[in-house]
Amino acid sequence: MAAGPADRSGSFDPIRFATLLLDLVMGHPGLARLRTETTAEARGLVLELGCGTGRNFRLYRGPGELLAIDPDLGHLARARARAVGARLPVHLVAASAEALPFPDSTFAGVVSTWCLCSIPDLDRALAEVRRVMRPGAAWWFVEHGLCPDPAVARWQRRLTPLWRRLAGGCHLDRPIAERLAAAGFRLERLDTGKLMPGPRLAAWTYRGLARKAEA
Repeated sequence: MAAGPADRSGSFDPIRFATLLLDLVMGHPGLARLRTETTAEARGLVLELGCGTGRNFRLYRGPGELLAIDPDLGHLARARARAVGARLPVHLVAASAEALPFPDSTFAGVVSTWCLCSIPDLDRALAEVRRVMRPGAAWWFVEHGLCPDPAVARWQRRLTPLWRRLAGGCHLDRPIAERLAAAGFRLERLDTGKLMPGPRLAAWTYRGLARKAEA
């Protein structure tokens, strides 16, 4: 049995291993329903943030077109195969949410699934997303973050510095709804709770619809 992913020389490739590990974790069956519900209403020209290995692509119903971004080239390489099987055209772009390479008011909608936790400068990213959304455009999201239970929240804050180093920059303690509202988005729907498998410190979930104000 091989010890792990290897490059052409046979040595261990940590970058490829990180992509395979992400794909395995994010492919957990307990996340499938949340993915389906989050992508179900997306129509028109849609931006997907932090698409990772493309687990969402086959779930979009359209009609429309998808521009999917991720800063990790390894993730995008794996996502490319899943883009082929999607019901709508998928265009992959290597980019971070903090510096979106798109003009103002480009997108009819935005989708994010478990990516806001790992963006280094979240406030800058939220401002960029708002910039590229059309007036009145919707943002469908499912994210994990800060739990309202003070005991759980204390552990989230204690563990986040270590967790970030182990889990690719992931924060356990971001108050997702609060940050979206502070960035100027109107929250039209919001469900919170332990909506996915795991302990509350990692599985407290924010699922909803935020909207950019009309011009």
